[in-house]
Amino acid sequence: MAQTLVKKDDDIDDEADYSPFLGIEKGAVLQEARVFNDPQLDPRRCSQVITKLLYLLNQGEMFTKVEATEVFFSVTKLFQSKDIGLRRMVYVMIKELSPSADEVIIVTSSLMKDMTSKTDMYRANAIRVLCRITDGTLLTQIERYLKQAIVDKNPVVASAALVSGIHLLQTNPEIVKRWSNEVQEAVQSRAALVQFHALALLHQIRQNDRLAVNKLVSSLTRGSVHSPLAQCLLIRYTSQVIRESANSTQTGDCPFYDFLEGCLRHKAEMVIFETARAITELSGVTTRELTPAITVLQLFLSSSKPVLRFAAVRTLNKVAMTHPMAVTNCNIDMESLISDQNRSIATLAITTLLKTGNESSVDRLMKQITNFMSDIADEFKIVVVEAIRSLCLKFPLKHRSLMNFLSNIIREEGGFEYKKAIVDSIVILIRDIPEAKESGLLHLCEFIEDCEFTYLSTQILHFLGIEGPKTSDPSKYIRYIYNRVHLENATVRAGAVSTLAKFGAMVDTLKPRIFVLLRRCLFDNDDEVRDRATLYLNTLGGDGAVFQTGEDVKEFLFGSLDIPLVNLENSLKNYEPSKESFNINSVPKEVKTQPLAEKKAPGKKPIGLGAPFAGLPSSVDAYDKLLSSIPEFSNFGKLFKSSSPVELTEAETEYAVNVVKHIFDGHVVFQYNCTNTIPEQLLDNVTVIVDASEAEEFAEVASKPLRSLPYDSPGQTFVAFEKPEGVPAVGKFSNMLRFIVKEVDPSTGEAEDDGVEDEYQLEELEVVAADYMLRVGVSNFRNAWESIGADFERVDEYGLGPRDSLAEAVNAVINLLGMQPCEGTEVVPSNSRSHTCLLSGVYIGNVKVLVRLQFGIDGPKDVAMKLAVRSEDEAVSDAIHETVASG
Repeated sequence: MAQTLVKKDDDIDDEADYSPFLGIEKGAVLQEARVFNDPQLDPRRCSQVITKLLYLLNQGEMFTKVEATEVFFSVTKLFQSKDIGLRRMVYVMIKELSPSADEVIIVTSSLMKDMTSKTDMYRANAIRVLCRITDGTLLTQIERYLKQAIVDKNPVVASAALVSGIHLLQTNPEIVKRWSNEVQEAVQSRAALVQFHALALLHQIRQNDRLAVNKLVSSLTRGSVHSPLAQCLLIRYTSQVIRESANSTQTGDCPFYDFLEGCLRHKAEMVIFETARAITELSGVTTRELTPAITVLQLFLSSSKPVLRFAAVRTLNKVAMTHPMAVTNCNIDMESLISDQNRSIATLAITTLLKTGNESSVDRLMKQITNFMSDIADEFKIVVVEAIRSLCLKFPLKHRSLMNFLSNIIREEGGFEYKKAIVDSIVILIRDIPEAKESGLLHLCEFIEDCEFTYLSTQILHFLGIEGPKTSDPSKYIRYIYNRVHLENATVRAGAVSTLAKFGAMVDTLKPRIFVLLRRCLFDNDDEVRDRATLYLNTLGGDGAVFQTGEDVKEFLFGSLDIPLVNLENSLKNYEPSKESFNINSVPKEVKTQPLAEKKAPGKKPIGLGAPFAGLPSSVDAYDKLLSSIPEFSNFGKLFKSSSPVELTEAETEYAVNVVKHIFDGHVVFQYNCTNTIPEQLLDNVTVIVDASEAEEFAEVASKPLRSLPYDSPGQTFVAFEKPEGVPAVGKFSNMLRFIVKEVDPSTGEAEDDGVEDEYQLEELEVVAADYMLRVGVSNFRNAWESIGADFERVDEYGLGPRDSLAEAVNAVINLLGMQPCEGTEVVPSNSRSHTCLLSGVYIGNVKVLVRLQFGIDGPKDVAMKLAVRSEDEAVSDAIHETVASG
């Protein structure tokens, strides 16, 4: 049902526009469609009915097969009318109905007649419709007409044929590629749209041939393109060629740059902007190459057209992320845009100025922004807040004025995301700028006095519990925290109780006062609040006397949970009440990552990694039980880690084999999971012959063959190696699957008594340093880092060489170390030139390890990295550095 369309302008409350289609129904319109069958056609009335039918189709109204067929045949009768307007509506209707192959034949002759008509409007539309509804068989019959249309003198007909070719290229590429000569001729057309469409089609025809695209760009950059739209396309194709050339060659040459620079002097504004944007997005572009583009964009900043001002300032905003100094010349022009009527332009101008401004301009910018913030929506305010946070980290000495600005705007009206962005910014500034801690914590305390968002209140209370006791006068925060116990909901009250307990544990002189407050919380009407108060009173102990809190209590209150919450939850769900109490040490510490589901061919049974091996264990505990039940491996001790399965065969081969690496303190066991995918064969005495000649520190000590491997019934064979105890030995292993093949009778399913020995070469297997590391996360990296201490900290710098991006370098180091990223730091922001990544894990021997990686781009593509490691063992810290140095 059509809905009333009401204007959203606040000034026009009484006026309302109504849809002309209000209240129409499919049944009534189908009844009206009978006018198509009248002997004397009324073109105006028929056009109105077609318009209603098109409206229903576009609103998602479903027509039954019978209804659609009736409408289609009725519409075809309208070809007898000579009215041009009605004929165009008929073309549109046939396209939207998308008739079946049987119905297409009915209308094909009429459309082919129109395609050769003397009326250009008929010809153009008939071409579009025919190409939309026909299949490859009919297309070959009309191909000659389409080739003629491409080079037609009438630009409307030529464009129709070219656009149809672009659509047909997706379904019938072989036919369209035969039109290259005609399309090449159309590229030289003087008609703007014809040249634009011809260039788009020609590029799509050649896009998979890199050399052909290079030739196309080379020929057209000599000045044969006159259409501004076609010129914009050519600029994009040129940029693509430049990027591909830069990837394939290491030289500093930039082909076609002169052409791009020349386009900056084009008379069309769209071409000038497209060129400037293309230059700014070139990888490895220098400041000298950027200068002409920046100059042009600076001129656009003072344009009378809002779209040009917006385009220019948005492009400069992106450039400021990577080349802030190149944009500083535009600062004066951008300052004038802060008062622009278009708030999007003003927001982009401010955020760009915050990225490019110097320390002396901070105060002036803050005054301008203060008046501006009340006039923009929350989504724009968040962008400004994030830019201010970056500026404060860039100029720490200006933290006072910037922190005051944040504290003022946090009191104003705003939604959750906006307030969260401000709180996050203040928290980051407190952590990174020690001088801002006292004032920042007070601003947060004042905010929770009148905070309507439970999440933000609890987040701030948690942060106060960590940072507040470390300040010079912790007592001044107690009032703000205890107020939450009286004035807030149960969730916030519980958070306040936990925060009070942390102050009592860390500040011994406050302990008597904290005890009084916690005792009052014992009478709260919420059980969570009462339980927390009882727990903390018993944990702190001493009945409120002034004494030093034990380290175990501090560890309980501030220590990070060294097991993933998901694993803890699953273990608690699986726990069955018995005489034995729940043991938290039984919870697996490794973070299980979910593998991406691979696409499988329809109708084929999944094999290899995609196949769920019947009865195979998937957790470390299950693997431990399996291995300890095998006599050959029962004395190896406690299993430290089991890897994810590694494929040793390609997909769709006759035998599917993958291996799981089980790491013990002094041994490594390879579990080969095998599947026989040949129904006519039975494999007996299946073993894997492992060559450890490239793994000198390993010595084979035991193996367990697989007695029989029937079709599609997975089985396992094991090989165990001894290695130096506690040493992260690495090496490469060659694998050969050896077995006896017995033919199986398909009718009876019984195997022959005699068999033939056979071998099957498997892929090589490596034991790497990451196999000796468990991916164990920490809930609060900063606290965990400080609790380990700097006794065994090792810091060094490394050059990682040329990389495609900073994200690639970060992922490479994470995979090399096999550690768990913390706090989402594995995600690298786009266009970032520096990044910090935090990792945690447990090394073999149950040694906790924390790593802080600082990456930076040094030169065009070279990546430099600073690696800081803290662990509970000096040898482990050294081993992490050795892994990176040798990796």
